[in-house]
Amino acid sequence: MEKNTRTLAALALAGSAALVLAGCGGSSSDPSSSSGGDAVETTEVSLMLNWYPYGEHAPFYYGVEQGIFAEHGIDLQIEAGQGSTRTAQAVGQGQVDFGWADTPAVMSNIDSGVDIKSVGVFLQTTPSAVQVFTDSGISEPSDLVGKTIAVSAGDAPTTTFPLYLAAVGLDEGDVTQQNLDAAGKIAAMLSGQVDGLIGFAHDQGPTIAAQSGKDVTYLRYSDAGLNFYSNGLVASGDTIANDPDLVDALVQATSEAFAAAAENPEDAVAAMAGKDPQMPDADVLQGQWEETTALLETEATAGSVPGTNAESDWQATIDVLSESGLTAEGETPDTYYDDSFQPE
Repeated sequence: MEKNTRTLAALALAGSAALVLAGCGGSSSDPSSSSGGDAVETTEVSLMLNWYPYGEHAPFYYGVEQGIFAEHGIDLQIEAGQGSTRTAQAVGQGQVDFGWADTPAVMSNIDSGVDIKSVGVFLQTTPSAVQVFTDSGISEPSDLVGKTIAVSAGDAPTTTFPLYLAAVGLDEGDVTQQNLDAAGKIAAMLSGQVDGLIGFAHDQGPTIAAQSGKDVTYLRYSDAGLNFYSNGLVASGDTIANDPDLVDALVQATSEAFAAAAENPEDAVAAMAGKDPQMPDADVLQGQWEETTALLETEATAGSVPGTNAESDWQATIDVLSESGLTAEGETPDTYYDDSFQPE
């Protein structure tokens, strides 16, 4: 909670600074006007999310509502996704202009020859965590011995779970893993068939808490010193080469939108209302967004505007994911990330 408070304060300052700069430039939150009275020309840009909209995505909807994307010349069209791999491939095939996807999936697709690159990771502390009910008696990693945890084979939290166990001094055999899909994991935890699940704390956790009426405890990978990048913006090689100004505009606008959403969390979540029938309830969305704000920086980027990436964090991500077999070995950050569009 202390780290989350510090993060919110830093992002609020960044959001205020962004609004001051926008005011100095004569821009208006009304996308159809400027200080000179002329309409701001915008380009329609499609962005495919990693999944159906949930709290993490509030900045995109808030940024559209507040005219932040329009001020950067972007008419942002937000599309639901069907998993980060599908989003990464849709960007590579030119089906959408940009994607919002989990970095391990992006890197794996790049290794497979998909012509994409990350142009900025925003969720820089992994949300991967073992999630259990607070009344389960599991309060620290050693309590997992002999317990059954639901996992989803092939996803990043599950594939890196052995590294987490090693980091906390446990063996793989100390924990029984039950393989289920995303919905099945939640159902199994709610029904008591498993003692907990592995997944993203900022997504499933608030959902489980709302459906059960019980508090959820998170055993976070990052608390064990295991961290790797999560969700961020993805562009195709063609777009980066042929329209770098558009890429830069989207990154800058997204950074401002994240800062503004952190400064106004209730308003940011309210901007999502009615946008997708599969969205969780408003209280779940609020919890998801508030959990997300704790993931927007690392020690290397603390105090920077959202979306600022550090080469050391990229290298750490490569080291963790290659050790777990998710990505190729021996690659350098520029294989996966184009640093030309760092937010200002």
